[in-house]
Formats: sequence, C-alpha cells, structure tokens
Amino acid sequence: MEQLMKILEQTCPGVDFNSETALIDDEILESLDLVTIVSEIIDVFDVEITVDDLIPENFNSAKDIMALIESRRG
Repeated sequence: MEQLMKILEQTCPGVDFNSETALIDDEILESLDLVTIVSEIIDVFDVEITVDDLIPENFNSAKDIMALIESRRG
C-alpha cells in the first residue's frame, strides 16, 4: 500500500488519499491522472490492467485501487 500511496501522492499532490472514497465520482482524478496512475501501477507492481478494469468502482479510493492490484497479482 505504501508504494501505491507514493504513486497517488506524486500524481495528485494535496489529495487526502487515506480518506477519500469518491476519487472518480467527485472528479478529483482527471483522465490524464488516471492514465498516469495506471501506467505507474503496471510498472511498479508488474500487473496487467485492462480497459475493462477502468471503471469507477476500481479507482474511487486507494483501497479500491489496491484491491484491483491484488486481484491482478493472484
């Protein structure tokens, strides 16, 4: 989770990723942010993120993103 938080904080400084639960729904993350985050996740965690994974439910919170990463690892 520490690596993910670093990616998120570097991409969008000033956002409280520990408590935010509507990153996509509240338009806190923009499309370019999402592309950057997904690219970093693929590189850092060595997982495959597909177009089908790019739904709000997978990216509304750091916890949701981590759950996606873990599902792709296994």
